[in-house]
Amino acid sequence: MRRVVVVCALVALAFTPAFAGGEGEDGATESRPEFTSNPYTDGVDLSGTTVNIFGAFVDQDADRFEASMIPFEEATGIDVVYEGSGDFETLITVRAEGGSPPDIAAFPQPGLAADLIRGGYVFDMRDWLGMDYLEDQYSSAWTDLAEIGGIQAGVWYRASIKSLVWYSIPVFEDEGYAIPETWDEMIELSDEMAADGYFPWTIAIESSGATGWVATDWIEDIMLRIHPPEVYDEWVAGDLPFNSPEFKEALEYMSEIWFNEEYVLGGREGIVLTGFGDGITPLAVDPPAALMHRQANFIIGFMPEGGEEVGDSIGFFYLPPIDPAQGRPVLGAGDLLGAMQDRPEVRAVMRFLSTPDATRAWLESGGFVAPHRNTPLEWYPTPVDRGIAEILGAATTFRFDASDLMPGAVGAGTFWTGMTDLVNDPDADVDAILDSIDASFP
Repeated sequence: MRRVVVVCALVALAFTPAFAGGEGEDGATESRPEFTSNPYTDGVDLSGTTVNIFGAFVDQDADRFEASMIPFEEATGIDVVYEGSGDFETLITVRAEGGSPPDIAAFPQPGLAADLIRGGYVFDMRDWLGMDYLEDQYSSAWTDLAEIGGIQAGVWYRASIKSLVWYSIPVFEDEGYAIPETWDEMIELSDEMAADGYFPWTIAIESSGATGWVATDWIEDIMLRIHPPEVYDEWVAGDLPFNSPEFKEALEYMSEIWFNEEYVLGGREGIVLTGFGDGITPLAVDPPAALMHRQANFIIGFMPEGGEEVGDSIGFFYLPPIDPAQGRPVLGAGDLLGAMQDRPEVRAVMRFLSTPDATRAWLESGGFVAPHRNTPLEWYPTPVDRGIAEILGAATTFRFDASDLMPGAVGAGTFWTGMTDLVNDPDADVDAILDSIDASFP
């Protein structure tokens, strides 16, 4: 379990300490109660209380989330204790059904939140914060996504832009490789790189109990590039089977890259055994061990040296379209924080999480996109971060990560494991695996 104990001066500057003294007209020193002059606790002193947050943020992500909570702790005196686990998707259900849910859960999959909402474990933010307030903080796209099971299931904290390919700038420049504008150009580039003696791709999907989600992201991006968004929506809803021609076509596009031993560093075994956070590392070593890596913007936080290579030795480009008729779709996701206990201090934390200030420390460290409506652009630390935001702005279609929207048994279960099985076994029965995913839909 992690505690927020390190003072971050950078983010603390945004807040005035809650206890202050001053001189009145007669020169006497005046004081006001501690921890009551903040916008989160409704003038009530909640200092000395503790709020537990459980989520899937680990390693650097956990550190940055903790740093983002420091201004709130200093303003309110509430101790925010964060616990992260790679097995969050399994443990949150066990803890809820076992009678010991956390105060707040950070859901990377709204579909998983839906399972707990049906069980009555998550509180409605319309009752706590009000829709007028929530609509001031978020665009309708995000409030609509938070409408799960008839309630506003939480507040959005982090957005991820997934349709990105990271690449080695020095090798591209030395070899004269051009940034591909279409999928066919990207395949031709991969062939050229392989002929030049390089591994074009580094792919990594190991993620403890969540192993396989990287593969689902690839498939989702491809689905948006070969089919209209309405087909994608039907698939998310379970109306279009996994064992359908539409999904199998996407699987063929993915297999063309993933299962080409000349393309992928370490082959199938390397894909499954390498932690997703280490997938970018081969681009950062000298000389690079591989030249391209498709991953969301948050991968910056996992790069060696804290992402200092980005913009210098590592660049990025938009994952190219396949069918021009589908325009320039962008796949994204986000972390939804939902309240599972009702106490004044929990309500105060949820109000803080709904504001841009709750993201500032993480955002300023790079590799982070805030979903909050009023996030100042100047907080984004680099042209890279702003460039990622521009890709989102140029999207002709935006869709949320399909596995995150599907019921937890599918999106955080059989879809992950099924894709992992396909990677693990070259002789796998594809139809049987896809049928088993379809059978797992409620």
